[in-house]
Amino acid sequence: MAGAIADPVRREILVMLREGRRSAGEIAGHFQITRPAVSRHLRVLRRSGLVRDELVGRQRLYELDAAQFAQLAGWLAQFAPPLGWEHRLDALETEVYRTRRERRAHTVADQAKEETA
Repeated sequence: MAGAIADPVRREILVMLREGRRSAGEIAGHFQITRPAVSRHLRVLRRSGLVRDELVGRQRLYELDAAQFAQLAGWLAQFAPPLGWEHRLDALETEVYRTRRERRAHTVADQAKEETA
């Protein structure tokens, strides 16, 4: 599934489908590549489960499959920085260590001044 979103054309198709169902011709008209090339991209997205298609009359309509995106989002979450309390606690820990270093540096500087005076 992750390989399906590796290509920029396929990512752009997904963005287009975020707004709703579109026909294969409408999708192909958006790109400067051949219709067969767009069809191949749509096939990859369909096989990955990220989009589904439906034949309506003579048109093939494509739409996102939201359930598959939940699975993909779960997988991608392992690469995202921590959010919420975890992130805030990490920032607090960093600030505590920085403050301790600054205090130690000031203490050492003050002691050095006292010894030279």
